[in-house]
Amino acid sequence: MPDNPDLIIRHWDRTVPIEVYAKLPRQPVTVVLDSLRSSFNVGAIFRTCECARVERLITCGITPHPPDEKVLKTSMGSWEFVPHEHYDTAEEAMARMRERGAAVIALETTSRSVSIYKARFHKPLCLLLGNEAQGLKSDVLEAADEIVEIPLSGYKNSLNVSVSLGIALFEILRQWGAVGEPPLSGEPR
Repeated sequence: MPDNPDLIIRHWDRTVPIEVYAKLPRQPVTVVLDSLRSSFNVGAIFRTCECARVERLITCGITPHPPDEKVLKTSMGSWEFVPHEHYDTAEEAMARMRERGAAVIALETTSRSVSIYKARFHKPLCLLLGNEAQGLKSDVLEAADEIVEIPLSGYKNSLNVSVSLGIALFEILRQWGAVGEPPLSGEPR
């Protein structure tokens, strides 16, 4: 493909000072990870959460979290820009989110799940994701306000947890009209 001077691929982070970026509003979403096993998945989730400017990321149970070296490396530094906490259980995290007025939505394939494309997501929102092999525990699912799923067409029943978060999170933001924001003042398009 010949060089096109009108096509600019952005290979750099934002050009505004980090102090300015840190003051930008965050999306009213808290992502809760319940007993994930893979540091690499958690690092990838930190990156997705940072790119979406979520309010916070909560790890629960055995989920690796900073300062785990693999999480830090895979996150490519994004963990520094995502407020994060760790709780012993997802139930404790869910209770905290409800105290803050958030609807608790579980992302899981079940007999009662609703397609993420048919669900309507209200602000603020707590999005729960579970273990890569077993998913979310039944008591956590029972306690959720709603269970949503990503409709799949293949033989396999699930996607990688970090991929699932990206799909669900950006569908939520699309519904809210919060994707496709222009670059900050002075940044190339």
